[in-house]
Amino acid sequence: MAGEPQADCVFCKIVSGDIPATVVRKTERTLTFRDINPQAPTHLLVIPRVHYADAAELAAAEPQIAAELLVEAGGAAAGEGLESYRLIFNTGAGAGQTVFHAHVHVLGGKPLTEGLV
Repeated sequence: MAGEPQADCVFCKIVSGDIPATVVRKTERTLTFRDINPQAPTHLLVIPRVHYADAAELAAAEPQIAAELLVEAGGAAAGEGLESYRLIFNTGAGAGQTVFHAHVHVLGGKPLTEGLV
């Protein structure tokens, strides 16, 4: 059921503490941790504590939590000393989503001007 923890979800297991992560921020409804396969000098993931498959599903069901992800992404970037950073929501396998629990990537610490559309 959407919103409920999923037994096979790695991010739900991080939220529950069953899988360790390097947590840098946490709120009542979000968790921010370092990506284990960083694509930039700073690569954080901001996730909701509730389970939704992707950002669109989260935004439709719980828009306040979706907004909190963006607020937390900005706070995490500031906490890392980033003046410039990129936020990425991958939605679907064809877009590179590999964990089907809504999350936003926060990338920074180097110029990220390559590959812009």
